[in-house]
Amino acid sequence: MRAREVRHQTGRVLVLVCDKGEEAVAAVGAALREQRVLAARVTAVGGFADAEVGWFDRDRGDYRRIPVTEQVEVLSLIGDVAEQDGEPALHVHAVLGRSDGGTVGGHLLRGRVWPTLEVVVSEVAPELAKRVDPETGLALISGEPPAPGP
Repeated sequence: MRAREVRHQTGRVLVLVCDKGEEAVAAVGAALREQRVLAARVTAVGGFADAEVGWFDRDRGDYRRIPVTEQVEVLSLIGDVAEQDGEPALHVHAVLGRSDGGTVGGHLLRGRVWPTLEVVVSEVAPELAKRVDPETGLALISGEPPAPGP
């Protein structure tokens, strides 16, 4: 993993480049913790050797897992970072392109990078931060600034 910080007027922008074989969700999560990013937007493009996405089943309160057992292009990856118990919680959705032109998508649960995944993490103002909703376990926009720390 290579990471670089770029500053602009609205906050930090982290550019993360995942290497072949890295598990994307774990690698990005580790970079977020290292850089202490608690409120951000996330976008990425690249590819996976294989992956797993999920569809949130409201009745079960959990994701139905959809395995992707072939090489795919990451056509779109978009999401956010929310603060949960003082740590960054990554929540991203992906649309993955298959070799026949078909797609599969959902919440990205895991993805083994091949050949690369180029991720842009843009911090947002604390008032735009998402908070984990205790009822669903999902990160939702609260509209309120974070509570002061201890």
